[in-house]
Amino acid sequence: MHTAYITHPEFLKHDMGADHPECPARIHAIQDQLIASGLFDYMTPYEAPKASKDDLARVHAAEYIDMVFSKSPESGLIDLDGDTAMNPFTLEAALLAVGAVIKAVDLVMSGEIENAFCNIRPPGHHAGRAKASGFCIFNNVAVAAAYALEKHGLQRVAIADFDVHHGEGTEDIFHDDTRVLLCSTFQHPYYPFCGADSGNEHVINVPLAARSSGVDFRAAVTEQWLPALEQFKPQLILISAGFDAHWEDDMGGLALRENDYFWVTEMLKDVAKRHANGRIVSALEGGYALHALGRSVMNHVKSLGL
Repeated sequence: MHTAYITHPEFLKHDMGADHPECPARIHAIQDQLIASGLFDYMTPYEAPKASKDDLARVHAAEYIDMVFSKSPESGLIDLDGDTAMNPFTLEAALLAVGAVIKAVDLVMSGEIENAFCNIRPPGHHAGRAKASGFCIFNNVAVAAAYALEKHGLQRVAIADFDVHHGEGTEDIFHDDTRVLLCSTFQHPYYPFCGADSGNEHVINVPLAARSSGVDFRAAVTEQWLPALEQFKPQLILISAGFDAHWEDDMGGLALRENDYFWVTEMLKDVAKRHANGRIVSALEGGYALHALGRSVMNHVKSLGL
């Protein structure tokens, strides 16, 4: 298996409270399932490095970055928005989450590994240029896309986002940047209540009605994502890998199953093999039903490793 596994123990210390769904146990649920399945033995583990302020500044406003750093508490919790809080370890975790995806980009671009899965938190796709939102502080995948364009000289990077929630932060960042193709499926109308009519030729938003199944999801990918990706010819594919569209996850109302995540990963691998030398970097976004999350990531990683 030519798949990297990138994480860090500090992700377990970011804790927004006992009842918060974006909890440290998500990291364990994924890693435990990968170990139990035997897949972990075939992955190459790496420890995430910290991203720098300069890395963040490729997509985030300097004033916003400084604000997040200044708000990092010495104790207790500080709210950044109604859903997103920082404890004394959050800033470190957020920098490591971004750093993990940057590290993965470097690994696939060097040819050291073919693809990577980043088991990280906090997630990122709701974070915009100058705002935290929906459990997200810095936009991990967006920073990595901008890094790949600048540091590796790429001209075309694709982002595929199958989280149940629209990644409005990623769209905000790249809406006018034709070097980045964003393909997104999400439940609509649903949080963050946007995206249905904001796409363009390089932002392929496909809203799905509540209770949509894997049949509907596969049709959206086949009919809208894949033709756009084929025309775009990405040199690198980044995945905002949210698993909260699973039927067991009550954070959403879609009805995907584990084999849908395996299937969409296969589709993206086919595109990557044709245009990107197989280069794929996947980063965890949502997924809050812990058993379903572990099984879904296992199927996603199984495809990456085939």
